[in-house]
Amino acid sequence: MTSLTVGVPTMYADHHVVEVRRILSEIPGVERINASAAFQVVEIGFDPERTSADVLRRTLDEAGYLGPLPIPAESGKPAVGRDGATYFRHTAAVEAAGSTVSFGQDIAFAGRALWPCPGMGSGRQMDEGEAEHGG
Repeated sequence: MTSLTVGVPTMYADHHVVEVRRILSEIPGVERINASAAFQVVEIGFDPERTSADVLRRTLDEAGYLGPLPIPAESGKPAVGRDGATYFRHTAAVEAAGSTVSFGQDIAFAGRALWPCPGMGSGRQMDEGEAEHGG
């Protein structure tokens, strides 16, 4: 068995660990998977006769786990809604809170994550039976 350790910068939460393990376990020849969201690394034990390090890296890359984590940045320009209205982040200082500043933004739920998140597709609401039985 050959071992490969890969840095996975976009594996930052437990649901990513589950998805990375699922993706890699479907590749013939993968025998062992140790993944850590805390360290953003996955160690893969595989049979080099059945798969290769290139196949494993390519699979992780195609799933969106090897690139940099895209985090939206404030541009200072307003966002324009479907209704043509413009929106900015705003700050509000409340006298009772002294010099504390808070940020607020109204974001309409669109059934998806606010930024790209590998392993997470569009959300769907579970019915009561699924919620009671864990999925």
